[in-house]
Order: sequence, then C-alpha cells, then structure tokens
Amino acid sequence: MSENSTVVTVTDDSFAERVLNSPGPVLVDFWAPWCGPCKKLSPVLDEIAGQYGDKITVAKLDVDANPESARKFRVMSLPTLVVFRDGDAVQRMVGPKAKTELLDELEAVLS
Repeated sequence: MSENSTVVTVTDDSFAERVLNSPGPVLVDFWAPWCGPCKKLSPVLDEIAGQYGDKITVAKLDVDANPESARKFRVMSLPTLVVFRDGDAVQRMVGPKAKTELLDELEAVLS
C-alpha cells in the first residue's frame, strides 16, 4: 500500500492513540491486501484525505495484520469504513463506494 502524507496507517497498538483519542473525526478504512474493492477504494480515500484533511483524518487499518481492532469493531466484510468522533464509532459504511457517494455520506462530518 502506498501512503501519502495525509493518510495515516494505524495498527492494533496505535488505534487508541491515533483514532479514539484524536481531537477531530477519523475515517478508518478497514481493508486487506487481498481485497479487490479495497484496492479500488484506496485512491478515492487518498483524494478525500488530500481535499478534506483539515476536517477529517483518513486512516487505514490492515485487518489481516491487526485482527484485534477488526474484531472489536465487528468488521465482518471489506471494505468497511467507520467514522470515529470523540472515541465513538458514529458512522459505518460497508462495501465499495464512489467518491461522490462517499462524500454524500460524510457530508455531516465534513461540514
């Protein structure tokens, strides 16, 4: 996975610090290297991070390497996107999304 400076990688060990204790909203992409739809979603999330990085942090968590977080947040299918605010999961989106659809669903967080 390539990572630009606006997308952060989180792990089971860093999840609490980077996501749950974040001062602003965090969109976590629960993904896996073998997941085709996850690969298609990745550049869309990179674009959103670049455009809206001042309003929301975009983070990626590899569920294969970090099963504890995936279990804790009941991630059953990939990709799953979860928005966290003040330590709570406040929004969940499952399955691949077009950028416009994703932005529509994130409108409340981004405005």
